[in-house]
Amino acid sequence: MEKEFRIKGLMMDPASNSPIVLLQENEGTTIIPIWVGVFEANAIALQIERIDSPRPMTHDLMKYFLLHIGARIERVVVTKLEENTFYAIIEIENDGQSTTIDCRPSDALALAIRMDAPIFVTSQVIKNSQSLSLDRSELDPKDVREWLSKLNPDELGKYEM
Repeated sequence: MEKEFRIKGLMMDPASNSPIVLLQENEGTTIIPIWVGVFEANAIALQIERIDSPRPMTHDLMKYFLLHIGARIERVVVTKLEENTFYAIIEIENDGQSTTIDCRPSDALALAIRMDAPIFVTSQVIKNSQSLSLDRSELDPKDVREWLSKLNPDELGKYEM
């Protein structure tokens, strides 16, 4: 089973100073942190803030290529979490044919946000990640920092580069 999520925001891990993408469940209160690389976080941040780079970045190039050939991203799915590493796929439709591509979650998210594609997370990932459930729709950075500070660093579900 999968649930739909959206990118709620980016923040820096106070312990490791690494970027974290926060995914929030569309129809719920669950938040899942995914640690990403600096370049991937930058690619996501630029799109969140609707900032155009002077030259196309890699994810922009992928978007333009897909649009040029008439393909669309049906959805991206964070499929599993094994040994503290997240995995994802991109499902692409082109000319009536569906293709699934294995990729890093950060690349899938950076492309999904550029192409307005839905983001899903499997129940296995939700269960195995160190997720947070908020009782309100507003994400208070203080609550998230406190939650992150209580996580066991060996079980954070970090995204490995």
